[in-house]
Amino acid sequence: MSQKNTKVLIIDDEEDILRILKTVLTKEGIDHIYTSTTVSDGFMQFQEKKPDIVLLDIMLPDGEGYDVCKQIRSISNVPILFLSAKTEEIDKILGFAIGGDDYIVKPFSPKEVAYRVKAQLRRADYIQADKEEDTLLKAGPFELNEQRAELKKNGENIELRPKELGLISYLLKNANRIISKESLCDHVWGEDFIGFDNTVMVHIRRLREKIEEQPSNPQYLITVKGLGYKLVIRDE
Repeated sequence: MSQKNTKVLIIDDEEDILRILKTVLTKEGIDHIYTSTTVSDGFMQFQEKKPDIVLLDIMLPDGEGYDVCKQIRSISNVPILFLSAKTEEIDKILGFAIGGDDYIVKPFSPKEVAYRVKAQLRRADYIQADKEEDTLLKAGPFELNEQRAELKKNGENIELRPKELGLISYLLKNANRIISKESLCDHVWGEDFIGFDNTVMVHIRRLREKIEEQPSNPQYLITVKGLGYKLVIRDE
């Protein structure tokens, strides 16, 4: 990704920080820098501008940056760097737990922030390039293009939400294997299973409604009682 084509969104209510970060990132060759000062406007700008990376303050006038992070993570995997005056370990752990990629404590060195931004962009480029090498998953009637987030069954497109995409991707990679709910939580949600039982079941049901002819009598995504789920792919 050319830095000149990179889009950065900074969500922070301190005008001095916005000005300093815009200056240092511009010097690093990043031309497209967007700013916001609130939770509501920040997420709206994310949807409109589709940035490649987000710098996100935690304490905002109308809420917390954690809320913006959760909203972004529901639709995107772009790098998110928290900027915060909160120095407690629990705050950092929460930031990472809900999907943050880095946590930078205020006051900070603007130059260091710029280097961390570039490091995250390099990592994102590497992951994207790695995906592009083997972007199609094929099993039975299913074909999943992970890069484009597109699933087809017998050539017909099936619309998926982000978590449904994560589920079918993991299940296709482990076709005909029993996958525990704990494993699904770990790989799809990045969370421990405790408290996620209903969440997993709801998403499995929604996925069945999209890939099965008879969701109540599934042919592909079956429940293995007491053990988990299995995506059954038979030789055709």
